[in-house]
Amino acid sequence: MAVEQLRITKIAAADVSPNRRRGGDIRVLLSPKTVGTTSGFMGVLTLAPREHVSEHYHPYSEEFLYVVRGRLSMRVETEVVDLEPGDALAVPIGARHRLVNTGDEEAVAVFHLGPLAPSPELGHVDTEEPPHAAESTPEVGGGRR
Repeated sequence: MAVEQLRITKIAAADVSPNRRRGGDIRVLLSPKTVGTTSGFMGVLTLAPREHVSEHYHPYSEEFLYVVRGRLSMRVETEVVDLEPGDALAVPIGARHRLVNTGDEEAVAVFHLGPLAPSPELGHVDTEEPPHAAESTPEVGGGRR
């Protein structure tokens, strides 16, 4: 049944509009909106040197982060974890976290969140003013079924 709902579709990051609300260039690639996923969503994040993603938490989802390029520092609650290419990190449900590019080059990371929140507007809770608060949140679509 799930195969019937999930659309086998290639999504190119270059074809997705960036969202900059929380900082950086966030592009949601595979989601309920784009391909009909039912368990979570994934995308790519690009951060310029010293740029950050503002602190927030996910009340229903774990977040998985994999660093492709650059050097990042993730604060999860009070613990700081330095990350470099090839490193991965899991952020627990409900844990406040903030990500910073600590290197001198552009950083790129792939992220995945799951399970989905009951509805998209419940998926993220900002605990710090986003750098571009006037911009809408990334469109994920769907919700937990």
